[in-house]
Amino acid sequence: MITQSHFVDLPTATGSMRTYVHRPTGEGRYPAVLFYSEIFQQTGPIERAARLIAGHGYAVLVPEVFHELNPAGTVLAYDDAGRDKGNADKAAKPAEHYDSDNRAMLGWLAAQPWYDGHAGAMGFCIGGHLAFRAALQPEIAATACFYATDLHSDTIPNGPGQHSMDRLAEIRGELLMIWGKQDPHIPAAGRAQVYQKLADAGLDFGWHEFNGQHAFMRDEGERYDAQLALTGYRLALDLFGRTLR
Repeated sequence: MITQSHFVDLPTATGSMRTYVHRPTGEGRYPAVLFYSEIFQQTGPIERAARLIAGHGYAVLVPEVFHELNPAGTVLAYDDAGRDKGNADKAAKPAEHYDSDNRAMLGWLAAQPWYDGHAGAMGFCIGGHLAFRAALQPEIAATACFYATDLHSDTIPNGPGQHSMDRLAEIRGELLMIWGKQDPHIPAAGRAQVYQKLADAGLDFGWHEFNGQHAFMRDEGERYDAQLALTGYRLALDLFGRTLR
């Protein structure tokens, strides 16, 4: 399936948000996937991942997650300076602002003639957490979270009762949680804490822990594991195929 790519600047409650759209070419209506990047925004690996999902028959939206804090089009490098800037942005943006970002994307999608009305979410690293956050929206039927940071630690700024794990009762769709056992950002105790809370809430979720490092899905750098990445994409596409079509 051939895809096309463009971007739109969407108005949100906290300013204009550049959002990259990757979707199949030609006529037709497709389900959508809100795809959340790492702290570096839409880098080459994130764009390739989004286009891979789009090539399986989905309209994929990649928002600039820190649009309030950077000029439109900002891409941070995978180096110390980029990591420091991305982490500073993560520490500065309240969790509630991601909710209004999600409403902006879902509202825009509803007006597109190529959108079929079914939506899911997916993300890597902080994007895994932001995909989980998107699952709070009633339109989101399925969510694939890859090594979602800060779910167990509650370090993203938020108001009382606004931590993502405090709002589990709002999730209606199916979750897919994928982790790397050698990920220092989400240790075994943290993963166990998340698992127990999801189970106690009675959520519909799948859970996979692989022998992989943090960012094993990123097809750039020494932590990339091509075999695990392929398995991860297959699991996510199976989830979306079952729930969004």
